[in-house]
Amino acid sequence: MPEATANGITIHYDEHGDPAHPPVLLVMGLGAQMTLWPMELVDALVERGYRVIRYDNRDIGLSHKFDGVKGPGILKMVIWSKLGLRIRSPYTLSDMAADGIGLLDALGIERAHVVGASMGGMIVQTMAIEHPERLLSMTSIMSTTGHRKLPQATPEAMKALTKRPKSMEEEVLVEHGMHLWRTIGSPDYPLSDERLRSDVLGAIRRSIYPQGLPRQLAAIVADGDRRERLKGVTVPSLVIHGEADPLVPLPGGEDTAAHIPGAKLRTFPGMGHDLPLELVEPMADAISAHAKSV
Repeated sequence: MPEATANGITIHYDEHGDPAHPPVLLVMGLGAQMTLWPMELVDALVERGYRVIRYDNRDIGLSHKFDGVKGPGILKMVIWSKLGLRIRSPYTLSDMAADGIGLLDALGIERAHVVGASMGGMIVQTMAIEHPERLLSMTSIMSTTGHRKLPQATPEAMKALTKRPKSMEEEVLVEHGMHLWRTIGSPDYPLSDERLRSDVLGAIRRSIYPQGLPRQLAAIVADGDRRERLKGVTVPSLVIHGEADPLVPLPGGEDTAAHIPGAKLRTFPGMGHDLPLELVEPMADAISAHAKSV
């Protein structure tokens, strides 16, 4: 798998499609490797005429790990976030946005369409705020503005996300991962047990690094409310959200679209906090139509 030096760290990535075609940079979410972007969606975007690039964020997958760098505990972050208090984080969403821009630099790409999911949506929002000259368009999927008064995750979803597995044995990790995705995933589009187990097992065997999640979460909490910054975004923006998302409820997407001038909002009934295979084609259509409209 290729790797590049970007923003002073090593970033692992892959790319698909004709290098001469318009580039689409996919940015994944909290504690999630780039392989969580389904190949079905990657292939659908390639078929629509794009060069598609996925990468592992810092502190996950095969990219740079910040070993030994301590961040605040998860419980403290949850409490402080609810109180509107600021925390100190080992790095910021701005740093993570600069990683993606640095990867574009390393690949010789002047401007790209960027698409982010969940925390990745926050990262591409930050790219649009801080690096607008490098973006052709921005798509924020199942993400939010960081406004703390928006509806929060259901208790079940938050527990599933933050609960530690009972051990690091492979089968325990597989069951833990399957439970998480069953809890936050799309109620109308559940993956088969066979496909879900295969996806979770593949991710575990590729990389296991739970230490990075609290540092990434600290970057989210420390960033706070982006609404005022989003009001200045000039990059053509699309917001996609599931109407049944238990982790980042629909008002998070609606608030994002409301605060970006000219942003378009596309919602999907029955979609939770994942990228259902049944919605690959309409989602690829929405992203492609948005990209071609700019």
